[in-house]
Amino acid sequence: MSGSEASAFWVVAPGQGELRTGPLPAVRSGEVLVRTLFSGVSRGTEALVFRGEVPPAEYARMRAPFQEGEFPGPVKYGYANVGAVEQGPEALKGKTVFCLYPHQTRYVVPATAAHVLPDSIPAGRGVLAANLETALNGFWDAGLQQGDRVAVIGAGVVGSLVAWLARAAGFDVVLIDINPQREALANALGVAFSTPSAALANRAQQVDKIIHASGAPPGLLLALNLAAFEATVIEMSWYGNKLVPLPLGEAFHALRLTLKSSQVGSIAPSHRATWSHERRFARVLELLADERLDVLINSESAFADLPAVMPRLAAGGDVLCHRINY
Repeated sequence: MSGSEASAFWVVAPGQGELRTGPLPAVRSGEVLVRTLFSGVSRGTEALVFRGEVPPAEYARMRAPFQEGEFPGPVKYGYANVGAVEQGPEALKGKTVFCLYPHQTRYVVPATAAHVLPDSIPAGRGVLAANLETALNGFWDAGLQQGDRVAVIGAGVVGSLVAWLARAAGFDVVLIDINPQREALANALGVAFSTPSAALANRAQQVDKIIHASGAPPGLLLALNLAAFEATVIEMSWYGNKLVPLPLGEAFHALRLTLKSSQVGSIAPSHRATWSHERRFARVLELLADERLDVLINSESAFADLPAVMPRLAAGGDVLCHRINY
């Protein structure tokens, strides 16, 4: 591969990926050429894309900022890329940057799309930035109030980050997961842990705000079962083309529950008047300096192995954030 070419991971058909090599565009004024150091696989969304489970009605809204191709494939998709600037404005040359770019060895983007990582953030941790931005927006969407009892269901990357944010803000929060081994993760982040059965057994302490991030319908059912009178359930999971059955004929109405969606594309209404996307991401970079977050990266592979690795990641398992090393 020449210096004017790059290799990228493409989903060529549902359940099938390959590396493709193509030419790089010339670097124009106001652009940067970035050599990728690491990228991260966003397990929930990228698994749905890889399996071909994006609903046709959502093809346009689901486009990543630098996506190429169309759903269900061939498509180049991803948004957690950390690299070093090789060409561009002098102020950016040699800087380590985060960009919402797919899995590719080198790429050219507008300089405004390359966010410089502070020296306090190792490049390898930078792949968590996109998930942390999602978690921060979900934390805002939850509208937590002083004294609220909070539960986060799903100790994946996003759920764990939301729980960590809530605990850091002083809230009584428990992180709930079906895998009891995730207790070690919760402990590393300074958050209380429970299994679903233990949480249900302790329903005398019903919850005021429940954030659901497990990606599994039973997790959302658990959220409704834990909710106190007039509690709010914030749904952060995205199910693609799967239908989610819920028992809304039971206590949902009598308890006057609220089911509210959260999605990172729009800033939470509570902050929209004064926060821009740029300000929100700047806050993400401040939060990302916490070295405890490294515990969320528990799997790694070489970029060349990604076509063989992605089917395993899409099938599930105990991987949190999978980092790709270039």
